[in-house]
Amino acid sequence: MKKHLQHIHPLAWTIIVGTMFGRLVTSMSIPFLSIYLTQVLGASPTETGITVAVSSLAGVLVSFYGGYISDRIGRRIVMLVSVFGWAGVFFGFAGAKELWVFFLVNMLNGLCRSVFEPTSRALLSDITPAENKLLVYNLRYAAVNLGVVFGPIIGLQLGSAKSTFPFMIAGIVYIAYGLVLFMQFSVHRASMPAPSTAEAPSLRAALAVTSRDRVFLPVLIGTIFCVLGYGHFSSTLAQYLAMNTHFSNGSQLFSYMLSLNAVTVLVVQYPIVRTASKFPPVVPLLLGNVCVALSLLLFGIAGGIALMMFSVVLFTVGEVLLFTMMDMLIDRIAKPEWKGTYFGTIGFNNLGNVIAPVFGGLLLDQFGAGNGPAVFVPLALTTALGLPFLLAAHKRLTAKERAEQL
Repeated sequence: MKKHLQHIHPLAWTIIVGTMFGRLVTSMSIPFLSIYLTQVLGASPTETGITVAVSSLAGVLVSFYGGYISDRIGRRIVMLVSVFGWAGVFFGFAGAKELWVFFLVNMLNGLCRSVFEPTSRALLSDITPAENKLLVYNLRYAAVNLGVVFGPIIGLQLGSAKSTFPFMIAGIVYIAYGLVLFMQFSVHRASMPAPSTAEAPSLRAALAVTSRDRVFLPVLIGTIFCVLGYGHFSSTLAQYLAMNTHFSNGSQLFSYMLSLNAVTVLVVQYPIVRTASKFPPVVPLLLGNVCVALSLLLFGIAGGIALMMFSVVLFTVGEVLLFTMMDMLIDRIAKPEWKGTYFGTIGFNNLGNVIAPVFGGLLLDQFGAGNGPAVFVPLALTTALGLPFLLAAHKRLTAKERAEQL
């Protein structure tokens, strides 16, 4: 392990550490946005759902372009522009007072995130030898969750459910992250992969490449439903707990659930990934979908904190199965010259994050926070709709790799 760590590129370490601090400050602000909008601004659950969803909608519309453009003009320019733009977004949140301003700023939030993140993941793939890729991807995922362990608790203490001040801290941290990236790019310019010198295909041709991939397409559709289930944790569940009179302090309970989610990831990630890596790469996604769907059912029937916390652990196991192996699966499917495009295109699975807060908000408006089963049973069933698509992807990938070995 120590030998592999020593061979990780300094830029990769910058992205991993920057991701940790970035998620620390975003997890002490963004997850509480839906609670702030309903409890402070007085928005309805549906209005809140639409405002939260616009971030993912903007991400879906531009995520492909982020990866595609970074293949053509280079990772450096795309990452620097998007990270400093992201800092500006957080300052916008800090100064927002009206619902329409939150809507606009959150749309820009999704745009910046969905340009920066696929590009940074493609850069990690570029600068990391094949034997270290699983380690690097999982270090990045561990960094995400290490930040989220402490972020929600800090956010609770700073009053994130009632104040926009934590967004100011997030903006300052992202400026610092951008400055460190700028210096690292300058120092390691010689080792940076050059942009593709081949004639750039049209965007239509690039979309055609991924849409014709008989393995990638069902993976994409299946993971839309997986992300749909995952998206309810920070949107529908947050509002449900804040509005449900059965729980005396829903905002505080939600912050503890966020932290438990992150701690559980750190505890179970390594053994789960070590075990899951022995199976065909789509199998962990199948198991992850089942765990997330079951956990949503349990959230709906939980009458006490103990079952809620158990549901968080089950949800987290599903999350780890879904997201720790996804980067490796995409890296395995994608052709080298199209990696940025594939990493960008998989961002279309964020359609699930677009649908989740709106669908959940409509159910809360219709049935109320006092009727958990009526809200969460439909959420669990729609999540499970991803299973047939993932099964199809598994069969196709197995047949493809068997044919290549002949």
